[in-house]
Amino acid sequence: KKNKEVFMKAIGFKKHLNIDNPESLIDLEISIPVPKEHDLLVKTSAVSVNPVDVGVRKSGRTILKKPKVIGWDACGIVEKVGAKVTLFKPGDRVFYAGSFIRPGSNSEYQLVDERIVGHAPKELTDEEVAAMPLTSLTAYEALFEQMGLELNSSKNKGKNILIINGAAGVGSTATQLAHLAGLTVISTASRPDSIAWTKDHGADYVVNHRKNLITQVRKIGYKYVDYILELNDLDGHWKEMCELIKPEGHIVSITENHRPINLRLLTKKKAQFSWEWMYTKSYYHTDDMISQHEILDKIAQMLDNGKLKSTLNKTLSPLNAQNLRKAHKLVESGHMTGKVVVSKWS
Repeated sequence: KKNKEVFMKAIGFKKHLNIDNPESLIDLEISIPVPKEHDLLVKTSAVSVNPVDVGVRKSGRTILKKPKVIGWDACGIVEKVGAKVTLFKPGDRVFYAGSFIRPGSNSEYQLVDERIVGHAPKELTDEEVAAMPLTSLTAYEALFEQMGLELNSSKNKGKNILIINGAAGVGSTATQLAHLAGLTVISTASRPDSIAWTKDHGADYVVNHRKNLITQVRKIGYKYVDYILELNDLDGHWKEMCELIKPEGHIVSITENHRPINLRLLTKKKAQFSWEWMYTKSYYHTDDMISQHEILDKIAQMLDNGKLKSTLNKTLSPLNAQNLRKAHKLVESGHMTGKVVVSKWS
């Protein structure tokens, strides 16, 4: 007889299938892992779905020997801690985006390194909390580490940023953070609901990414922009971005190019281009890995004091394969504003 203490529910896949196929995500029962060193064993209560979940689930042709459990956003309670843990104790409510190289949050219990975990905001529901870690870390690192901006700084007065795909998960958080930092925020959105959503999250102007960005941005009075945060279709927007970026400006992208991009278009402007990948610190165990713990604690404070609002837009319950497939389908559609969260194990 299977002992409840030893086994847990999880959701994963063995085959890379279309989301309409019931086997694209399946209910599982797997062993509860044991925390070591800096690990927390977290009992998860809510998880959110990001484009990365869809990408990992879909891409690949092999049939896996054992099911893969993904998921990169969670809210939960610390159940046990490893021997070297100093930042948390059992009973703490936490939130995090996890690591790209470890089993994910789509399981009742998950191991996560304490250095990439934050204390959850106190004033928000589990669902509101679970919507925030990955997008907050991505947006925060892009703006304040890659671009070198300062939060709440008078230095940003008169400066502006173009955020391409401002209504999705990362964009919804980035517009808020850029607005808080004192920048004029030009966001892109193409539908009435996504335009309203991005304005509600701090965009001063909205332009349509399905039309020519150069003419639209210039029409609202900006020949060049100081910063560009690219969150969707680097190939499609590359030439427009190189034309719009200010001399000595900075472009940051979270999406990869599928064909070569011409960096020489930035030469005369002496403009910078850099990547943001939220997983880099935990993937390579960088010296500054603990900065993700610090960022999430800051984000939690900002959520609690109302400076930031959760980008949760849809909740599904309970947490099972059927609802997780529905969440994947919503994200895959490309029409999601904000975030979708699945909560409460049945």
